[in-house]
Amino acid sequence: MKKSSLLLSILLVCFSVSADKLEIKFALKYGMIKEKGSVQEKFQLVKDLGYDGIEVNAPSGKREAFKAASEATGLPIHGVVCSTHWKLLLSDPNPETRAKGLEGFKQAIRDAKFYGASSVLLVPGKVKKGTTYEECWQRSIVEVKKALPLAKELNINILLENVWNDFLTTPEETLRYINELNSDLVGSYFDIGNTVRYNPPASWAPVLGNKIMKLDVKPYIIQPEGGNVWKGFQAKIGQDSNDWPAVCKSLKAINYSGWATAEVGGGNKDRLAEILKNMRTVFSH
Repeated sequence: MKKSSLLLSILLVCFSVSADKLEIKFALKYGMIKEKGSVQEKFQLVKDLGYDGIEVNAPSGKREAFKAASEATGLPIHGVVCSTHWKLLLSDPNPETRAKGLEGFKQAIRDAKFYGASSVLLVPGKVKKGTTYEECWQRSIVEVKKALPLAKELNINILLENVWNDFLTTPEETLRYINELNSDLVGSYFDIGNTVRYNPPASWAPVLGNKIMKLDVKPYIIQPEGGNVWKGFQAKIGQDSNDWPAVCKSLKAINYSGWATAEVGGGNKDRLAEILKNMRTVFSH
């Protein structure tokens, strides 16, 4: 075989391998870091362990410290989690509560821009006593629309997380909600573990496609009928019911590339290192 032909064959093999691998950037939530130290020391620890980025809550009293730590260590804050969306629900029956929730959400958008992040993770509402599914939809979507001009001005994505709120628990409903908002800035922050109780995680990507903009990573083990469903989260990433080979196959089919952020019980340096190792393993399928 000629050298040129051999080189071409090697390049084709390398391209085939790389094309079949998910391009993932790994991160964790700041609150998972249980080591003592300053904000900057914690950022440095995360970077030294090999993480590509970090996610923080916003609004936060650590705003300036987060910004300084990111700049000093070179560890990017890729996104923020709206810190008011559970306490001040955008679907609350009380319009004053919704208004306060909207202000917290808007501040999270401003903080994301301040950090150089690209997104705000939002739980848009919750079905509960006094709030039907339809009411949750109508109330929350009005409030999110009010924040869209600011998000557009600052070029920040609004990403909806699927959680145990009895709302938008299927990919079809999530897509319908996203489409009603009618903005390229709105997408899904797909939490892989959160959906196991409701439907297979691999079923989301074929429906949502490129509306899946970021991933939250947590494990979940399906519980026996009548069992405590919350115990399902007492597992390690990869030792779960998530079916990671199927998840990875579905993400490859939509050419997903980007952030995957751990959202699990944190701990010390060794625990954080273990989490990163487990994430790298499950996304290697």
